[in-house]
Amino acid sequence: MIKYLSHTEIDKQKWDSCIQRSVNGIIYAYSWYLDIVSPRWEGLVEEDYQSVMPLACRKKFGIHYLYPPFFTQQLGVFSVNKFTEEKIKEFINAIPPRFSYFEINLNTLNKFSSMDMIIHPNLTHELDLIESYQHMFDSYSENLRRNLKRASNADLVIDKHANPQLIINLFRHNKGKQYSHIRPRDYDTLEELIETCMQKGRAQVWGVLTKERRLCAGAFFVESNGKVIFLFSGANQVALTNGAMPFLIDRFIEENAHRNLILDFEGSNDHNLARFYKSFGSKECVYLQVKVNHLPWYARYFKE
Repeated sequence: MIKYLSHTEIDKQKWDSCIQRSVNGIIYAYSWYLDIVSPRWEGLVEEDYQSVMPLACRKKFGIHYLYPPFFTQQLGVFSVNKFTEEKIKEFINAIPPRFSYFEINLNTLNKFSSMDMIIHPNLTHELDLIESYQHMFDSYSENLRRNLKRASNADLVIDKHANPQLIINLFRHNKGKQYSHIRPRDYDTLEELIETCMQKGRAQVWGVLTKERRLCAGAFFVESNGKVIFLFSGANQVALTNGAMPFLIDRFIEENAHRNLILDFEGSNDHNLARFYKSFGSKECVYLQVKVNHLPWYARYFKE
């Protein structure tokens, strides 16, 4: 039986044990991660935490709704048991009706179809790091190899203990200018998130220094359950000309080669980004977004 639990009713120790033992566990679904990205999250729980589904929820103008939090690409159903499409449907149907609107991202193992809901396939890209570095390098695209040669000629250096705030600032003052929907408090959330991941030994913060030892690019990698996620990156204009980001990812792949680990690039539906991730030999993986809109007509009008 699937039960709905409010935030205060959830046994976080049992919840995290489920995520740790799940066949599809991922860092986004741990209680401490959810506490940061969606502080009053709720959940659906089956039996004694054999299967769970986090509900990132908010309330606006008296309307309760579910949403995909920033820095949390995939949620959905997690279980220590084998999945079936019927089980996913049971969880989706168990979402309390007070959530008259929801837009949720499932995970790559949650296969689901419905005539009553809008279901949209999204892409992420994954690379299995268990192979040798040379084997993976041989799968690189020709364009990527040219960029890596350019980076080599630029005498770039990796800093494995870069300052997270400086990397966030690189993004904010460059690419971030194109994303006006990202608010200052969202960057604060990211900073808290990466600091917490570092404290738990779940994060690596890498930067790229120019030959003048100036930071031009950086990235956050977070790891759990046999998967490391390319969570966030920042770069300036200098990095666009010296190949800093391809250099950073290549060095990360080289250092982690032969590990029983999946590198998840966390995207993307964007054609150019997808081409960049594929240039490392990564494979497309699909995760579903499920959308339901039972808002009254006047609220639906303003939502659109």
